[in-house]
Amino acid sequence: MKKYHVEVSEMLSRIVEVEANNEIEATKMVRKMYKDDIIVLDYSDYKGTNICVKDEK
Repeated sequence: MKKYHVEVSEMLSRIVEVEANNEIEATKMVRKMYKDDIIVLDYSDYKGTNICVKDEK
């Protein structure tokens, strides 16, 4: 019998609204909020699951 490495990945996603002068500033603001645990994704942000074989041993 063969062995396989199978990857299971889940996608969490949320749209966050911020006020900023431009896209770069908005992205920096949201990155900082995420890093500082102000934005915490959870089960309600679930968008899907992907399962795929990575390699065969």
